[in-house]
Amino acid sequence: MNMYGHSPFVEKMRADLRLFVDERIIPHEAMMRGNDIDALEKLIVQLRAEAQAKGIWGPLLKKEWGGLDLNWRDAQVYLEEASRSPLGPNVFHCYAPDGPNILTLEALCTPEQREKYLAPLVAGKVRACFQMTEPHPGAGSDPSMLKTHATRRNGKWVINGHKWYSSGANVSSFSLLLAQSDEGPGIFLVNTQNNPGWRLRRVIDSLHHNPFNEPCEVDLVDCEVEDSDVLGEVGRGFEYAQLRLEPARLAHCMRHTGRAVRCVEIAQEYVNKRQSFRQRLADLQNVQSLIADAHIELNAARLVTWQVAALMDEGKSVKHESAMAKVFVSEALSRVIDRAQQLTGALGNTHDTPLAGFSQEVRGFRIADGASEVHRAAIGIRVLRRNVRP
Repeated sequence: MNMYGHSPFVEKMRADLRLFVDERIIPHEAMMRGNDIDALEKLIVQLRAEAQAKGIWGPLLKKEWGGLDLNWRDAQVYLEEASRSPLGPNVFHCYAPDGPNILTLEALCTPEQREKYLAPLVAGKVRACFQMTEPHPGAGSDPSMLKTHATRRNGKWVINGHKWYSSGANVSSFSLLLAQSDEGPGIFLVNTQNNPGWRLRRVIDSLHHNPFNEPCEVDLVDCEVEDSDVLGEVGRGFEYAQLRLEPARLAHCMRHTGRAVRCVEIAQEYVNKRQSFRQRLADLQNVQSLIADAHIELNAARLVTWQVAALMDEGKSVKHESAMAKVFVSEALSRVIDRAQQLTGALGNTHDTPLAGFSQEVRGFRIADGASEVHRAAIGIRVLRRNVRP
């Protein structure tokens, strides 16, 4: 164990992951910018089998599912390395939204739901989406504004509403859908395939392009759900949503740190080679300062993330700490990637490198799973009401 509490095998795992990402994943990642989902899915299946054979697959999956069942501190190292390529999390089965979907189902599903929903999701045979956000005047940063409603009718739940920014809804087989009811909010497991009541309106054109994680808009029109497809208890939906969001924020911090690391690696290689005014860019003091600041903020982001991971491993609530981490890490990594783009000049604004795509992706991270401003308000309220020591 080192000061971070990492397990002894972590350094070998890190080396194995980096080699696999560099040699087997990065050469194919340009496919992520296309729209041939079938070809990309075939590639993922192939690379996933290779990763499984090497024993480096499924960081947060239970060993009964063939995963590594890492604690959160070890997962920090894994997710950072795996996410240096945007294709990595899909290959290693640690991508959003299915990563937190799996953790939520493991905590709440019945044996029947485990067989019907969790098992195929863990095996990578299907994908799922999480549906909470709605257009105005529905739920956004404030889930209490939830307008989608589930009504008991003829022994079933009938759902009507309008959801958007449902990541990956276009490729999902089922949804974890948050809806209000007369008994309070609940999460309903909704079939999204050939379901006349679940209607994909559009894939929303956004800054972030990932064929398996595109934001979508969906209408629910008399969408029927069986009693057996209610997740947990109706009335505890907001509690369950928070159960999902805390590890989701933490995993986002880890994955985006991996993206930022890749950007800095590219920038360092560029400034060490690029000549301008008869000297390397790396010999310029301004360039050295930009690289230094990138390393300082990456180190700080890791430390903040590690603290939350350690608390998660102890089984403690991380509502407050994960909010602070999410704000700091998302904004720090935005600055890190921006510096990498500046250091690589016009090249950093093209898709000849991943920098432009990563820049767009990390910009979205400042809004996903709670905008920075909302988290700051919540942090401030908690601190002042409890008179928390700084």
